[in-house]
Amino acid sequence: MFIEKNCEIHLARRPEGVPDSTCFKLVSQPVAELKDGEVLVKNLWMSVDPYMRGRMIDRKSYVPPFALDAPLEGAAIGEVIESRNPSLPTGSKVSSMKGWREYFISDDKDLQLLPQTEIDDQAFLGILGMPGMTAWVGLTQIAELKKGDRVFVSAASGAVGSTVCQIAKLKGCYVVGSVGSDDKARYLQEELKVDAVVNYKTAPDLANAIAEACPEGIDVYFENVGGQHLEAALNLMNDHGRIAVCGMIDQYNSTAPVPGPANLSQIIVKKLKMQGFIVFEHWEHYPEFVQQMSHWIQEGDISWKETVFEGIEQAPEAFLGLFSGINTGKMLVKLN
Repeated sequence: MFIEKNCEIHLARRPEGVPDSTCFKLVSQPVAELKDGEVLVKNLWMSVDPYMRGRMIDRKSYVPPFALDAPLEGAAIGEVIESRNPSLPTGSKVSSMKGWREYFISDDKDLQLLPQTEIDDQAFLGILGMPGMTAWVGLTQIAELKKGDRVFVSAASGAVGSTVCQIAKLKGCYVVGSVGSDDKARYLQEELKVDAVVNYKTAPDLANAIAEACPEGIDVYFENVGGQHLEAALNLMNDHGRIAVCGMIDQYNSTAPVPGPANLSQIIVKKLKMQGFIVFEHWEHYPEFVQQMSHWIQEGDISWKETVFEGIEQAPEAFLGLFSGINTGKMLVKLN
């Protein structure tokens, strides 16, 4: 099968500060004919995630930076529409890191067959994919969550944060989330049943608002934001508290070094454990996670939301929307 028009999103320039639409360009080019052992995949869904901002900077990190004038990369769900590989027949649903494009050819080494479930395919980009796994790893492996813990979650209405809130509630914890709108606050309280919510955009004093929501202090802080959230949480941590550092979106678009919290000595005084983590280093636990999360979903104990943009050409807008907080739950792009 010859694909004459394959639309891709390329990185046109490296952003300084907050990215804008000029950082991206839509490119159309043909897809070659298959060779023996290869498959042609049509992407159905793709993910945009905050960590992608770091890959737009040309620097050494845990994952190589995106190349200029080449397709960006990210998690995607696709379907094999032509196969010359017997292990992946036509019709197979697969996950890959070949997002930001409509079609691609693979020799199967960078593909993973989707498990057979009754759950929608795109869930493997969210609740059953990297965001859900990140929440589970951060709580169970890094923060060593225990029943009765007082848990504070920043960016609590996002794909990771909302899952953290629900897992912590299922484990019998008191849970407080920080969000940026009243609608998101209602979502956390009315649907996810968290115990208290802080709207960091309307709170007159963020530290006081978090303190009022956490009258017995914080045992576990799931960190997605950094900045003032981290400083406030450090002052409220209980002795031997644990901080799982998943992300610091507050710094992703900074153009100069950002001063750290002035109260880092609390880590010593309160004997805190503060650990950053990258979920891909814990992927050996993925089967255990899928089994547990699938059970929770089947029992109706876990729910999730998606914010969906349609069409490959909308992918940059979806990505940029992550930094203005327009999404509730997982931000996805559905490819036509």
